[in-house]
Amino acid sequence: MSQPSPDELERQLRSDFALGPRDPGALRNLAMFLIAAKRPEEALALTAPRAASTADAFVLDAHAGALAACGQPEQTLIIRRRMAKQTPGSISAHHNLGAILGDLGRHAEAEQSLRRALQLGGRSPETWHVLGHALQGQGKLEEAEEAYRVAVGGRPDYYEAQADLAQLIWMRTEDFAAASQTLDQAITAYPNAGSLVLTRARLREFAGDPQGSFEESARAAAASPGDASIQHATARQALAAGEPAKALAYSQAAARIDNDEGDSAGITTVAALLALGRIEEAAGLAETLHSRWPKDQMRIALMATAWRLLGDPRYAELYDYAAFVRGWTIDTPKGWRNLTSYLADLKGGLDAMHSAKTHPVGQSLRHGTQTNENLLAATHPAIAAFSKAIEGPIQAHMAAVGKGEGPLRSRNTRTYDIAGIWSVRLRPNGFHVDHVHPAGWLSSACYIDLPHTVDAGGREGWIKFGEPGVATLPRLEPEHFVKPEPGLLVLFPSYVWHGTVPFSGEQTRLTVAFDLLPKETGLGQR
Repeated sequence: MSQPSPDELERQLRSDFALGPRDPGALRNLAMFLIAAKRPEEALALTAPRAASTADAFVLDAHAGALAACGQPEQTLIIRRRMAKQTPGSISAHHNLGAILGDLGRHAEAEQSLRRALQLGGRSPETWHVLGHALQGQGKLEEAEEAYRVAVGGRPDYYEAQADLAQLIWMRTEDFAAASQTLDQAITAYPNAGSLVLTRARLREFAGDPQGSFEESARAAAASPGDASIQHATARQALAAGEPAKALAYSQAAARIDNDEGDSAGITTVAALLALGRIEEAAGLAETLHSRWPKDQMRIALMATAWRLLGDPRYAELYDYAAFVRGWTIDTPKGWRNLTSYLADLKGGLDAMHSAKTHPVGQSLRHGTQTNENLLAATHPAIAAFSKAIEGPIQAHMAAVGKGEGPLRSRNTRTYDIAGIWSVRLRPNGFHVDHVHPAGWLSSACYIDLPHTVDAGGREGWIKFGEPGVATLPRLEPEHFVKPEPGLLVLFPSYVWHGTVPFSGEQTRLTVAFDLLPKETGLGQR
């Protein structure tokens, strides 16, 4: 018997809801369908009136799911707290509360909720997995590793938990064999689990073997020709290995299999076209993708790259370094006599948080470490004061950028939220590959402690802008550089390609980075 089409399923769910509009199950089923169909605003409109006046768990769960899908985590937290309070013996209520607290970077609170779920009898691998995140977010790396091991022990083919376990071991040891050991055992037990193979391939890429990573991914794609996500993942690995023609074939295969996957695979398709020198095709597709998700910074970056290659004057409007990329000296917070003493204390607090040995999987840094903890929740006095130290420069930067047209100025409300904040410590020969921040609006680099080679005259350790993080034909070089200084905060649009010039010597380079989002009205992120 064939499965109903999405349209048929929606008609049936709406019919069920019309017959029983007070039935919580009918409302929840329709809301979950709308969320899965990437129509969360409709789900929110459906659930909000009932959620305001009911204690029914089905209704509140659907409403929380809709809020989360619409990008409203704080409102989601309110509903999850409400559910945990009214059903204190519910395992799922405490698990879900812990999960959203973890998403918000409130890891200590998340741990409390998740341990409560376990005390109540929860044994699901998902709870142990989310607990691992909460522990890792507090720098409790040994406990986090044990939680991940419990999660994969309960379900060896749980590839998300396998990925987090492998990454944590990799960051602590810089040893690919050690990091992939448990993953290898799962692949042996589940040889057809393509997601496990792709997880190992991704780890292999960041361990320095992009060609081996692609070859491993290609085997998974051959074994699962109808899986769009595996085809797309293989396309990304092909790009990393410098195989744009193969990347194009895999990304187009993903789009043929599944329209939803095809939209995200379109980004990979644009990158492949740029690498192949098919610039007009890349520009046309990039513009289409941007029109669908205009706030996605990667789509803007790829579109801009195509315009630069075509000599389109719109590129200079997006990459206006004089107007959009500026350095500001951070303020000295109350309690410190000068900026030098504040930076010294800040360095001490941040250094203590860099407990790993090497870079994580999936991030831009190479040969260095990145903090796991939410710096906004840090209790160290200098770290806790950082948000005040940057407030004035951020306001000055937004005032200088001003209002106007384009993806930066049109969203400038002169108010902001810090969407993510972390610290990076690069060791000698470390760098950031050229990248953008897809979910940001304004991004940053704040320099806390620098190697002497920054002043040596060769731009070692400097931040560079404009060199794409994807291959292009012809190749494009960086267009703009900023020399780091202790206490300097560089702010720039999240869609601008940026990276770091590697540096020599024996000293490290310590920074804090964050993304800003404007406070905006309206739902969703489209």
